[in-house]
Amino acid sequence: MNNINLYAPINNLSFGNVSYNFLKVLYKKNINVNLFPIGDKIDLSSFDKCSDDFRSWIESSARNRIQNLSKDVPTLKMWHILQGEQRITPKQYLYTFYELDKPTPIEKKLVDLQDYTFFSSSHASSCFQEAGCTNVHHTPIGFDDDFFETKKVYHKDKVHFVLMGKFEKRKHTAKIIKIWLDKYGNNHDFQLTCAITNPFFHPQQMQNLIAQTLGGKSYFNVNFLPFLNTNSEVNELMNSADVDLTGLSGAEGWNLPSFNMTALGKWSMVLNGTSHKDWATNENSILIEPNRKIPAEDGVFFNKTGDFNQGNIYDFDDEYVFHKMDEAVSRSREYNKEGTKLRDRFTYESTIDNIFKSINN
Repeated sequence: MNNINLYAPINNLSFGNVSYNFLKVLYKKNINVNLFPIGDKIDLSSFDKCSDDFRSWIESSARNRIQNLSKDVPTLKMWHILQGEQRITPKQYLYTFYELDKPTPIEKKLVDLQDYTFFSSSHASSCFQEAGCTNVHHTPIGFDDDFFETKKVYHKDKVHFVLMGKFEKRKHTAKIIKIWLDKYGNNHDFQLTCAITNPFFHPQQMQNLIAQTLGGKSYFNVNFLPFLNTNSEVNELMNSADVDLTGLSGAEGWNLPSFNMTALGKWSMVLNGTSHKDWATNENSILIEPNRKIPAEDGVFFNKTGDFNQGNIYDFDDEYVFHKMDEAVSRSREYNKEGTKLRDRFTYESTIDNIFKSINN
């Protein structure tokens, strides 16, 4: 097969980053792509290493998508389960992320409608298999080769902790920060940098959430960064980390920041649940065992009633994480060689090869 329709977001969010990496592999393999960008918008502003030739190919793939469209060409849809009923051509293959543990009847129905559904994590695939879906498969994503080790020294006399990802209950953002503040707040030997802007919140909402998390106190060793506009900026932040806290999220479809930092040789504290089980081990991460599940409901992104996103997230004991941070600090003095092996173990080329193998079969 040398032709495919790709329905995907091209933007600066996680889905957009994965779509961009799909396109990089398809371009490299000389696959003819009819690109249907979600929202009919292509935003390549984050991808500052994008070559002119590749950019032109992306734009041409979108511009000529109708002209080259054929009902015999299969569609790879990189999107949420929501809107999975919408098709471009008769054969459609969905690649998606799922974080919780209880697929709803509507989610199951939409997954059943696909010719095949690829989930990024084995956890998600198992949840839908247990719900009765027979057309699902675990196909992990890979390391983004736009990221690399800078070999710079960023914080010579401090241990630098980094927390990334949208501010959410699901990710335990506030909880993680509070634990860190209890242990290291206003201690000159430690620094915390948070890149936790949630683009779905208004700026004032974000300010209020941060103020609530800080409990009205001031800390000189905590920084809150604005949204990072380019992958080069993200790469600098990840390289500056000694310890990553992003892996303490309670539910993930993959957790790109934590995975990428681990692959760059950093040490990440990782909650041993959902997608983390596919790549995090005792050898390459500081594993934190969850001690319970709690409802995902947060009144914003997850609600009790509805046809989508119902279920639970993993939680952990605060005191346990509080003490495990000592181990993280100790390990941070070592180069995480086992973590760097993730670069070869998980590649986007393998992702695309596995998808095409299933489509061809």
